[in-house]
Amino acid sequence: ECGADCAKFQKSELEHRFTKTALERPYTSKHSWGKTYGEHKRHLEFSHDQYRELQRYAKEIGIFFTASAWDDMSVDFLHELDVPFFKVASADANNFPYLAKTAKKGRPMVISSGMQSKDTMCRVYQMVKDVNPNFCILQCTSAYPLQPEEVNLAVIKAYQSEFPDIPIGYSGHETGIAITIAAVAMGAKVVERHVTLDKTWKGSDHAASLEPNELAELVKSIRTVEKAIGSPIKQLLPCEISCKEKLGKSVVAKVKIPAGTVLTLDMLAVKVAEPKGFPPEEIFDLQVKRTTKDIGEDETVTEDVVEHSRVKINCL
Repeated sequence: ECGADCAKFQKSELEHRFTKTALERPYTSKHSWGKTYGEHKRHLEFSHDQYRELQRYAKEIGIFFTASAWDDMSVDFLHELDVPFFKVASADANNFPYLAKTAKKGRPMVISSGMQSKDTMCRVYQMVKDVNPNFCILQCTSAYPLQPEEVNLAVIKAYQSEFPDIPIGYSGHETGIAITIAAVAMGAKVVERHVTLDKTWKGSDHAASLEPNELAELVKSIRTVEKAIGSPIKQLLPCEISCKEKLGKSVVAKVKIPAGTVLTLDMLAVKVAEPKGFPPEEIFDLQVKRTTKDIGEDETVTEDVVEHSRVKINCL
């Protein structure tokens, strides 16, 4: 309903993502859904059947469905589901065996780069490209919620320069939509944001997520910015012609200029004139040209009153 192209979830096979000790550690956070971290994660994790149900529903309503695969077994499961692309979470961007396995599946990949260095991402680029050239990299800072001074949108331009043959995108964890819109203006081709129905819900991600009205506004704004980016060719556009006709200036005579006069700059001025004449940027080219007719004071200098050839002036 908000206009996004894809709904992305997060898939884990907990025993393959965490060690036994990590799952058994006490978890007393206010966001906890269990006494241990394992209980907490098991409460939140969707089953394979639930994923299939979500996928069916996504197909019914016409939106792409995929997930971040947080371990090798999740990669296999999502591959079995025939997802349109794999999302690689920032935490796995430097997990080279995982990246190699995922790349070999042959599906497009979207790779977030939070918590990584430029050197690591250069290695990621080369490793994946050698196996699967259909991938993109997202600038990301892994903090929830993310403060503006930690976003570093300039990395988007750095990635575009370093990896010119792949799309570069942005995965944002900041509050609001302005920064993500700016990322698109800087050339981000893929945008990922967390979404919630209520930011006050239990769970650490909700505060850094967008509610549906914000997501809808973000999508609308991104589509507007995409149109506004336009062409790098600077030229007079059809939509500007009426404004140029009204406000555009021409070269006019500052004084009365008799026929046969060699023009000098002190004889000329620039004004909004009727009819139109030489544009202001050609005023210097009119110097040392000879007039063929009388030009009255404040009259437009038009092509029919000026010789087309320059007057040759001999130096003594």
